[in-house]
Amino acid sequence: MKIAIFGGSFNPVHREHVNILKAAASGLSLGKAIVMPSHLTPEKTGRLSVRAEDRLNMCRISFGNLKFAEISDFELMRGGVSYSYITCREFKDRYPDDELYFIIGADMLENFHLWKYPEEILKCAKLAVCARENASELEESIIAFKERFHKDVVKFGYTGADVSSTEIRVLAALGEETDEYLLPETANYIKQHSLYKIKEIEGVKTFLTRERWAHTVRVALKAAEYCPRFGISEYKAVVASALHDCAKYLKSDSPCLEGFVCPDDVPGPVVHQFAGAYVAEHTFGIKDAEILDAIRYHTSGKQDMSPLGKLLYLSDLLEHGRNFEGIKKLRELFSLSLDDALTVALERQLNYLKSTGRPIYRLTERAYQYLKENKNEQ
Repeated sequence: MKIAIFGGSFNPVHREHVNILKAAASGLSLGKAIVMPSHLTPEKTGRLSVRAEDRLNMCRISFGNLKFAEISDFELMRGGVSYSYITCREFKDRYPDDELYFIIGADMLENFHLWKYPEEILKCAKLAVCARENASELEESIIAFKERFHKDVVKFGYTGADVSSTEIRVLAALGEETDEYLLPETANYIKQHSLYKIKEIEGVKTFLTRERWAHTVRVALKAAEYCPRFGISEYKAVVASALHDCAKYLKSDSPCLEGFVCPDDVPGPVVHQFAGAYVAEHTFGIKDAEILDAIRYHTSGKQDMSPLGKLLYLSDLLEHGRNFEGIKKLRELFSLSLDDALTVALERQLNYLKSTGRPIYRLTERAYQYLKENKNEQ
């Protein structure tokens, strides 16, 4: 019998997970597919998460109607970091006479050589790759894989929607609709158990206009997208994004600003960042210094910003609703380096202020000079 292991954090399970497994069962003529929610994965720490029990329940709910699917709690019960080579060894021992496959995406195939003991995985199972991504890139990855490991890769075709678990988590955390990405029963489970909700940011939407809230959602999505790349907490990024403009439309006599004192010589467009940090702390109860600092300087920048601060500044500037000359190149730079992108962004801001005769805030100039002076040390 042909058996496939389909692993992942499933945080949460979305429609495309189910569709991919259906395509694998058909394309590989599987007799059984073992759905394997991980306990912890090396590359996904720091993300918005839920209890292992909830992820297991979502797997049971989402894949439960597939007769060939079996939900396994092996990695959850084992605990610790979930390494695929251990799982493959275990299930090869359980099914020594069966043909074992390990399902991965094209992006995983590209980085497979970086996994822990990849050769051990290949001793136990054949890799089965979903061919939904760019066909030419997939072929290049397969060629590189074969040259490195001298093993074949089995492809099964599937073309579907580009759905991101990260996007679903962020939208759920912000109280936005996610039904289009989920099976109805999974969506109901998430709502019933308030999964991914962040209590501290509830109500912030009422502080903003519809357009500003849409911007806020896009900032959070952009920030969360790059959290894994730069090792930044997804939770902190979402909270900081959700609250970064919370004081933008508050009047000076608002009860939320009682006791707030703005620093001297702050240009008008910058005031809301200081007020926002104050409201985030005193109205929304945020105590995390890094989150408050990111909000406090998300418009002006400052010298020696934290990674979270840099991420928020750039996500605010480069979210998908923005459009200005040079934004495409700046977004590309953002995907590679926080410091390089921030340097260019600050230089652009300073040049714009100079060309329009508007006042240059000292923190913005210091932030730029700090990055330039410390470039070789970064």
